[in-house]
Amino acid sequence: MYKISISPEEIESLDLGCFTGEIQVIDKEGEAFSKAIAYLRRQKIIGFDTESRPSFGPSQPRYGVSLLQLSGPEKAFLFRIKSLGMHKKLCSILSSERIIKVGAAVNDDVRGLERYNNFEAKSFVDLQKIGWQYGIRDKSVKKMSAIILGIRISKTQQLSNWEADRLSEAQQRYAATDAWVCREMYLKLMKSEKHPLTPEEQMPPAQLQQMLLKKQQAEEKAKADASGTASESTSTQPKSKKNEQKAKRKRLYNKRRRERKRKQNKERKLAQQNNNNGKGNTEER
Repeated sequence: MYKISISPEEIESLDLGCFTGEIQVIDKEGEAFSKAIAYLRRQKIIGFDTESRPSFGPSQPRYGVSLLQLSGPEKAFLFRIKSLGMHKKLCSILSSERIIKVGAAVNDDVRGLERYNNFEAKSFVDLQKIGWQYGIRDKSVKKMSAIILGIRISKTQQLSNWEADRLSEAQQRYAATDAWVCREMYLKLMKSEKHPLTPEEQMPPAQLQQMLLKKQQAEEKAKADASGTASESTSTQPKSKKNEQKAKRKRLYNKRRRERKRKQNKERKLAQQNNNNGKGNTEER
């Protein structure tokens, strides 16, 4: 089971890892290009990445893809797209359903390559999109490499000039490593058991903390509201009892009043009968 995330301090404690195989820089068609294509076509899984010349301010233009890196287990090829272009043979590899291409944030890389030559990208795997299935939240290649492979990869050449007349050995090693390590991570994940992250675990830590805080506040408010309702119910109970007693006294009063009225009516009728009887006796007399 992999770590959900890793700190910079933990990464720095790991051994440095890099591609140790053969690296070839290819900037034109020829024998080297043909052999590279033949090698890549024999592979079932290759690592994939691109590099672009960085822009350091709004006044600088946004440069297109400078380098396409494709790596097998022991050979990595760096195709200089600015001079070579997106050759149709390269497009055929990226369109092949048989060859799995593994990278990180591959959609951006593919769109950059499509500006040179349109092709239909097939059988691409984006490590950033499958990492969560194995319990990994971090998405950078550096952090995923540390979590999955237990190695530290250097990123010192990331912002170097990828359109320089000659790529330095450090640039070549960096570019080859970025493609190769994606392949290695994929192979390791395919042998690993899945432990998918929950939706909450997939959230960035700051967002998760904010959500938990809101949830806690909502629970406390609900508890306070429930306590207030109970108190109100307790406070109104004597009032309800008082009203009930008042209603009872009123019913008793009305009952007695009706009894007095019936008694008065009865006495009135009796007096009237006596008067009527006295009047009759007078007439007889």
